[in-house]
Amino acid sequence: MCMSNAGPLLGGECLFPDALPDAKICARGCGAGESPAPDFILASGSPRRADILRMLGYRFTQRPAHADESLPPRTLPADAVRLLAQRKAASLPDADVPVLGADTVVALGDEILGKPRDEDDARRMLRLLSGRTHAVYTGVCLCAAPGRTETLVRRTDVTFFSLPDALIDRYIASGEPLDKAGGYGIQGKGSVLVERIAGDYFTVVGLPAADTARLLAKAGIFPCWDSPAPRQKKI
Repeated sequence: MCMSNAGPLLGGECLFPDALPDAKICARGCGAGESPAPDFILASGSPRRADILRMLGYRFTQRPAHADESLPPRTLPADAVRLLAQRKAASLPDADVPVLGADTVVALGDEILGKPRDEDDARRMLRLLSGRTHAVYTGVCLCAAPGRTETLVRRTDVTFFSLPDALIDRYIASGEPLDKAGGYGIQGKGSVLVERIAGDYFTVVGLPAADTARLLAKAGIFPCWDSPAPRQKKI
C-alpha cells in the first residue's frame, strides 16, 4: 500500500471515509514498483462475485467454499444468508490472509428459492415469480483473523413482468437458470424478465459492491484504481 498522512485519498476525496477513519492510504502507487494491495481469498466459485471484485480493482485469490449449506427448518431468508456467508468465510481454516464469504437467496415471502434442481423446478420458480415482487438477500462475511469476523446482509426487491410460458420455456432452454438462485440471472438473459428493482443491483448479482468495499476497508484492504483491474488467481 502507498501510505499518506492525509487519509484515504482519491482526487482529493476520501476513498471510504466512513469505513476506516484512521486509515492512511492514497490512491496512487498500485502499479509497478509499489507494494501490492493487501490480498484476501474469495471463498466462492461464483464467477459473478469474482467479476465484481475484479471490476472494483481488488487483488484476490478465489477458492470454492466447501461449507455445509443445510439450514434449520423455517430459517428466515436474512438469517439464512448470514449463516451461510459465515460458514463459507470459515471454510478455509488454513488461510493466512482474510477470507470473504457470501451467499445469495431469492425469497417470495418467507419461502427461500435456491438453485433449481432441474428444468421443471426452474419452470416452477419462474411461474411463481411471474408478475410479482420478490426479495433477493445477499449476506457477506469477512473473516479477517481467527475470532475476528464481520457480517452484513442486504436486501433488494425485484419485480418481474408477467411471463408467458413461451418466454419461460425459451429462457430455460438457454441453460442460464439452472445455476442461479431463484432460477434467473439479472446480469444476463434474465434481465429481460425484470420490470424494476428497488435497492442495490449488485446485491441481486451476488455481492453488494459498495458495502463489500467498506467491509474490506475495515480490515485495511483497499482497491487499486490507478492501474488496470488486476486478474484474480483461481486455485
